[in-house]
Amino acid sequence: MDAAMATMIGDSAKKVSLIGAPTDIGAGTRGASMGPEALRVADLKATLESQGVEVFDRGNLTGPGNPGLPPVNGYRHLAEVATWSRAVYDACCRELTDSRLPILLGGDHSLAIGSISAAARHCRERGRTLCVLWFDAHADCNTNKLTPSGNLHGMPTAVLCGYGPRELIEISGTTPIIAPGVMRQIGIRSVDQGEKRFVHEIGLEVFDMRYIDEMGMRQTMETALAGLNRDTHLHVSFDVDFLDPDLAPGVATTVAGGPSYREAQLCMEMVADTGLLASLDIVELNPAFDVRNRTAEGAVDLVASLFGKSTLMRRADV
Repeated sequence: MDAAMATMIGDSAKKVSLIGAPTDIGAGTRGASMGPEALRVADLKATLESQGVEVFDRGNLTGPGNPGLPPVNGYRHLAEVATWSRAVYDACCRELTDSRLPILLGGDHSLAIGSISAAARHCRERGRTLCVLWFDAHADCNTNKLTPSGNLHGMPTAVLCGYGPRELIEISGTTPIIAPGVMRQIGIRSVDQGEKRFVHEIGLEVFDMRYIDEMGMRQTMETALAGLNRDTHLHVSFDVDFLDPDLAPGVATTVAGGPSYREAQLCMEMVADTGLLASLDIVELNPAFDVRNRTAEGAVDLVASLFGKSTLMRRADV
């Protein structure tokens, strides 16, 4: 993609809407419900505005509280997760229809069922191609038959690919919501035993930490971004536990051996260079485990890079 095309497409990212989803309904540990406010305290809105972005903060969505119940038929809090997913879906659809880039402030990663369903519907209606970059320590591709916990924040990838309860897989009106080839997962380093087989069976494209160690982050991102063009709607789903725990202690599901700060920044900068970012999730930030909001501040810094922050002005022909 040449620089002029990227600039033209990138103009659509200059108007964004923040959508808070303060819930930990899909997680096994409480606290992610405080994530949206932690991101606001870390000056997300002002940081984006400093990049020339027009930002509307839509406030927080409302939904059922966390009842703390055990799983039923392998799903924990299914009805509540479905309600939150629908609220996120509706909110993101509204913003996309108004040509605004929705930024979902989570909350746990089950919320991505709603946001990615909205992006998928938007692409179907406009004849665009959806690509999802899933930055995460986990594949989140469990089913009720495979999960050791029943927590739905470990299932959104499977749900999006059509493997899950009707309440979730039919949220956008088309099943499956996405084909597995739409998603590229980056940074994966913790996958349950049965989940490993399922990831291969359905054909997910996974760039795990061994791949990154062997190939380097630049080559990883070049491969993950290959084939995108001006008709691509790029959705980034950023689980904060993608980062190494030394950088991001404020998550409930830390996994050692994650990307370094500069590797994470390179990911975001290379996404920004495409000019294709059209929707974004920031999820699994848990202030209960954080140290003086350090993880939220790091996440905001990475988001700034997604919207073009760099050390120096980049030449258009570089």
